[in-house]
Amino acid sequence: MTTRLLLKLQAPRDDSERGATAVEYGLMVALIAAVIVGTVILLGQGLDLKFNEILGQIG
Repeated sequence: MTTRLLLKLQAPRDDSERGATAVEYGLMVALIAAVIVGTVILLGQGLDLKFNEILGQIG
């Protein structure tokens, strides 16, 4: 098992796989960015309300 893995890692890769990998990384980055934006929007609204509530109680 480990010998096959080492041979696979040492084998030169096709240039055709390189483009597919770039597309896959691009999709992962886009998905991560969408999750971050969604989380910031959801948490941001709740935090804004909470801070305004605390500010109202202080002032």
